[in-house]
Amino acid sequence: MGATKTDHFTDRQNEIAIITKALGHPARIAIIEYLLKVNSCITGDIVNELPLAQPTISQHLKELKNAGLIKGTIEGNSVCYCIDENTFAVLREYFSNIVVTVTNQKCC
Repeated sequence: MGATKTDHFTDRQNEIAIITKALGHPARIAIIEYLLKVNSCITGDIVNELPLAQPTISQHLKELKNAGLIKGTIEGNSVCYCIDENTFAVLREYFSNIVVTVTNQKCC
């Protein structure tokens, strides 16, 4: 079978693309901001906080979890979500390198 388009890029480039794609929706940004504010939460808390239906929020949580931005633990019948600090460390390093490079550039 032939190579997929992602095969033409490094593992790091693919990793950053997956993470940033998951951040590409305002509802997911709102979920991340809420989790940062409360430090952890149960799915129902997010449903009460955002103007979206529970199935929609569940889909956004799934995308964030698949990208490694959040993690969850089962507590009874609920799932408690929190930020995955390891993935945000990857983003911090990636964007810090960009900021340093841009700051030092002498371009137009």
